[in-house]
Amino acid sequence: MAKEVAGYLKLQVKGGQANPSPPIGPALGSKGINIMEFCKQFNARTQEKQGQVLPVLITYYKDKSFEFVVKTPPAAVLILEAIKLQTGSAEPNRKKVGNISWDQIKTIAETKMPDLNAFTIESAMKMIAGTARNMGVIINGKAPWEA
Repeated sequence: MAKEVAGYLKLQVKGGQANPSPPIGPALGSKGINIMEFCKQFNARTQEKQGQVLPVLITYYKDKSFEFVVKTPPAAVLILEAIKLQTGSAEPNRKKVGNISWDQIKTIAETKMPDLNAFTIESAMKMIAGTARNMGVIINGKAPWEA
């Protein structure tokens, strides 16, 4: 018989750096999840993505066991890495903070493809481009499908 799901929990944790301090400890502890077991499993699974912010979806059950799925890093984080900045613009419509090429957008879209609700790479690129524009990042050149 299948385990009965007690609930879901979403966190954003740096890869390979999960520890029982806040925000992870209190979030898991309040649900009765074994904090150290989660930290060990998460760090083991995300060793190759050291330091990257990774969303994780935790499914916890009535018997206090859990499973989790590690997603790809957020698009905004990948865009900031590509243009080598710390933050986006506070006023994206007025102040632009950097430039990104369509090749970089395509790379980010390919990375994010498993987590996006897009069927083609072009539609995924449009989503990433929209995120970049909302961060105050200028996209250089013409879109590949417009050429």
